[in-house]
Amino acid sequence: MSKTLELAIDLLKRRSLTPEDADCQEAMIARLEPLGFKIERMRFGEVDNFYARRGTSGPLIVFAGHTDVVPTGPLDQWHTPPFEPTIKDGMLYARGAADMKTSLAAFITSIEEFIAENPDHPGSIGLLITSDEEGIAVEGTVKVVEALQARGETFDYCIVGEPTSNKFVGDMIKNGRRGSLSGALTVRGIQGHIAYPHLVKNPIHLVAPAIKDMVETTWDNGNEYFPPTSWQISNMNGGTGATNVVPGEVEILFNFRYCPEVDGQGSSEASLRSRVHAILDKHALDYVLEWDHNQSYITPRGKLVEAISQAIEKSYGISPELSTTGGTSDGRFIADICKEVIEFGPLNATIHKLNECVAVADIEPLKETYKRTMELLLLK
Repeated sequence: MSKTLELAIDLLKRRSLTPEDADCQEAMIARLEPLGFKIERMRFGEVDNFYARRGTSGPLIVFAGHTDVVPTGPLDQWHTPPFEPTIKDGMLYARGAADMKTSLAAFITSIEEFIAENPDHPGSIGLLITSDEEGIAVEGTVKVVEALQARGETFDYCIVGEPTSNKFVGDMIKNGRRGSLSGALTVRGIQGHIAYPHLVKNPIHLVAPAIKDMVETTWDNGNEYFPPTSWQISNMNGGTGATNVVPGEVEILFNFRYCPEVDGQGSSEASLRSRVHAILDKHALDYVLEWDHNQSYITPRGKLVEAISQAIEKSYGISPELSTTGGTSDGRFIADICKEVIEFGPLNATIHKLNECVAVADIEPLKETYKRTMELLLLK
């Protein structure tokens, strides 16, 4: 059994349901301290985080990730217990196998091998690990980044170990993420008996033309790195439950996954808000709208993208595609102190699903990819 697989199994045994860490971070720290890393444990609220660094000179390459995992779902629908890692037919099954404890294990063993071969390497290596990524993500990476930013510390390169691969490991890396702008819209009408329509104002009827306008709006056409902005309703609720009462208000939750402005194209958070309000105002609606925003980020082609692309080609024999699709990640916070942030990790086909798994054969090449990326960025 390889050292990477052995460490992955150790981490996967730990029941680190978000925001619990279950001592995963201490297991990682125990491997890093003998290598000369300076460890900073950063606990915010109920969330464990740590930042580790070896070296004081640049460039600084940081590996970032999370030890927390999502809930298991129905235990009786798992082939094997989710916190008892099991290898079957070449696959390693456990909650967190793909998202993202295998990547964490590969971080550690790639660093161990790199340092063993290059004990006096130039530059610095760091890790930023949280247990608050799968949850509300308010006491994790964002707080660590704020603390580092306050003392003026920046990264040159950052690799987030998210499961980015699509059909084959190595076929896709994320060089950015779309912004996420959510709205909680309440449209008010006048409640009353359904048999007396002249005495009521049905808020569902009133808002329907505005919904049609937003569905039919072309918000932008995307750009080189991002697909066009998408607007979708996720929830809509109105009514008392009775069949003879017109509701007094309707609540609508919607979300933009938006293409940010790049070289003058795309949309901005402010422009999307403004255009939504303009549509609602055009229809003279009585409404309240509350917003919630997760920022976007983008890393154009540069040293990091080229280095990890070369490393992937060497390890997996695949030329990776750049992509910004999918949900949000902690890369959006790290981009505040790092100009070059990418995400790369295992297949994402089973993440958050029952019977989450990774192929054992893909684990060592993942470790080699991270190691080769360090070689290309620190030694060349």
